[in-house]
Amino acid sequence: MTSGTKPIRIVRGRGGEVEVDGPLDAFAGQILRRAGFRFEPVLRGTWVRLPFDLGRAWENEHASWAAEMLTGARYPVHLDPDLRPASPATPAQPPAVTAGPPPRPHAHRRP
Repeated sequence: MTSGTKPIRIVRGRGGEVEVDGPLDAFAGQILRRAGFRFEPVLRGTWVRLPFDLGRAWENEHASWAAEMLTGARYPVHLDPDLRPASPATPAQPPAVTAGPPPRPHAHRRP
């Protein structure tokens, strides 16, 4: 891809659907299909979108996954900030363990 190429845009549309806009070649289409996007024929071409009503978290996860794969394949990508997954909560730290005294050697008994 050249630096002057328009980015592939993954956005949330007016109706709340997640859709893709921009220059797509066959390989980019395969990546988007792998991420769960559907290709629907319409009068003016093809509408590339995620399935409806699977929840915002699912949509955000799949949209950001698609953006990561496209970026890894060196496509310029614009991901709508609304589609970024919520940052995971900081994992709880286990309580600190203090060092105890060393184990005592076992006394060996002689018969």
